[in-house]
Amino acid sequence: MVVERFSQNVINSGIFRLFIASGFFATVIFFVVNADFFTPIEMIFGIIGVTIILKGISNIMLSMIISFFSLDNKKNELNFKYNEEKIDAMLSELNIQDVLASNKKTKSTN
Repeated sequence: MVVERFSQNVINSGIFRLFIASGFFATVIFFVVNADFFTPIEMIFGIIGVTIILKGISNIMLSMIISFFSLDNKKNELNFKYNEEKIDAMLSELNIQDVLASNKKTKSTN
């Protein structure tokens, strides 16, 4: 659940789309500047090929980010919250017992 949410946030951030789009436009500019050396069909295949390669690289980067994502911090945070709730519950129970004990003392002295 945590990894799914993290990967959705990374995908929705648009960093990979920006990477692919900048590579696409850089390739287009390269072929336009060097139009004397390439035929139009070579330009089209070059642009398509580079775009596909960049998409593959972005997918590899995403999978590596997800595989290197550490759940230890999240686990420690959840354990801390769980322990904090248990401690709060025990303290409130102790307070209730103290109030009951003090009520018994006041009733017995009256």
